[in-house]
Amino acid sequence: MATDSSDGLDGVRNRIDAIDQELLRLISERARYAQQVAHLKTESNGQQVQFYRPEREVAVLRRIKDANPGPLDSEEVARLFREIMSACLALERPLNAAFLGPEGTFTQAAAIKHFGHSVVTRAMATIDEIFREVESGACDFGVVPVENSTEGVVSHTLDLFMSSPLRITGEVTLRIHHHLMSHEADPSAIRVLYSHQQSLAQCRGWLDRYLPHAERIAVGSNADAARTAASEPGSAAVAGLQAAEIYGLTVLAERIEDDPGNTTRFLVIGKADSPPSGQDKTSLLLSCRNQAGGLHALLMPLAAHGISMTRIESRPSRRGIWDYVFFIDILGHRQDLAVTAALEHLEKDAPLFKILGSYPVAVL
Repeated sequence: MATDSSDGLDGVRNRIDAIDQELLRLISERARYAQQVAHLKTESNGQQVQFYRPEREVAVLRRIKDANPGPLDSEEVARLFREIMSACLALERPLNAAFLGPEGTFTQAAAIKHFGHSVVTRAMATIDEIFREVESGACDFGVVPVENSTEGVVSHTLDLFMSSPLRITGEVTLRIHHHLMSHEADPSAIRVLYSHQQSLAQCRGWLDRYLPHAERIAVGSNADAARTAASEPGSAAVAGLQAAEIYGLTVLAERIEDDPGNTTRFLVIGKADSPPSGQDKTSLLLSCRNQAGGLHALLMPLAAHGISMTRIESRPSRRGIWDYVFFIDILGHRQDLAVTAALEHLEKDAPLFKILGSYPVAVL
């Protein structure tokens, strides 16, 4: 019986080896077709070559998830295909994406989740610099945080859209897990704790309970916090696992966020809209007349055309005291007939009207 069992195990392993060889052959064949696509695009008649097609990638990932027979989870299968597409796209032309640095931030993790590991990520010191890098053409895209499920909107990101010509070309949602890390082995030896202000807020309950004695100092990013803690005795950081690996810190406590469902949404910014993918969002910047019922009247065209609004945020307009603008997300692409009709009405009625972009709803 032992021999039969061994033969059975060897048979399964041999089958796996054969499948691996077939996978390698098929992936290589796909890569060669990607090179052929690049060749055909560069031969186009003087037209601007667009190597990255977000609506096509999203369509592939949705199709893969829908067709997945198991036993692997559909999200896991989609991530595998994202990496294959990322590697193949890099054969056509590697993408450059600016993120809020330094290395090891959640923004960098969001960029990799969206574009795959073959993207060339470039760390920027501020969100303003991300916008400037993309506007100048130094980077193809930028990834910026826009809202957190527990701490709300990242107001600085929204404010930059008021004057920037860039478009929103995609979105990324990232489950955020915070970890306490330090060179100190004993948490009682930690006198100073560094992290981004939102991360400190997201872990406030845990920190009040277990590190009430430590001074909390907000810094520009969690990666900055980890980098500082790595060089300062008696200090610690709250950051992601990647930051602990990069800066050589020991994780003393995992997942210390107060809300286990803590999620941050990031926006991908570029110079052009994404074409329709079938499941899209459109983001708008609007103002309304300062009168009773002004906002309700302004948004009536959305309801009249059956358009679902998924988010609305108000920000000071900087044009006058108590004057506000509204950032609005709706379902649908600006090229959809119902959305086009609603936007035409909004543009007529709104003192300020700006389409920030139409883009695919996040798949992963």
